[in-house]
Amino acid sequence: MSGCLPSNPWISDDTSHWTINTDIRVDTPTRLRVERWSFSFMELLNDSMGRREFMIYLEKEFSAENLCFWVACEDLRHGESSKIILKVEEVYKNFLAPGAARWVNIDSRTMERTLEGIKRPHRFIMDDAQMHIYFLMKKDSYPRYLKSELYKNMLAQAVVPQETKKRYSGNSTLQYILLNILH
Repeated sequence: MSGCLPSNPWISDDTSHWTINTDIRVDTPTRLRVERWSFSFMELLNDSMGRREFMIYLEKEFSAENLCFWVACEDLRHGESSKIILKVEEVYKNFLAPGAARWVNIDSRTMERTLEGIKRPHRFIMDDAQMHIYFLMKKDSYPRYLKSELYKNMLAQAVVPQETKKRYSGNSTLQYILLNILH
């Protein structure tokens, strides 16, 4: 007899499956996981370890503020409604204000639209600026990261899981049928 199975996360409002399985800390990633980072820039950004490794690279390149800004905008977009005004002010102060500690370089037109929008804060107010920084990283920093020693070393150190051994030797299909279907 087994315990209760968790509810199906695809057909219920129960989010415990997703909560339990988010950001599982693994010290040594699999090779497939690291290779996925090269499939697309979003694959890299959507993986917590990929984002962390990319941040290490950007710090060496003196452009970590771009990823910090992108993450802050994601936090604004997906964060609590009650904290929107505070988060907009923080993003402006940290990344867009004259003399900001982690100032990001966006074009003047995007800056004007963003500054105008800040007067009426909402969760999507930074979208244009975030998109500008996203494409800057995608076209500039990301290709250099994939060619970097940091990425190559991560790929070389990644774990390749052992292939699962075949359960049956010889004519495994016939054995499978005999053992599982006929019994």
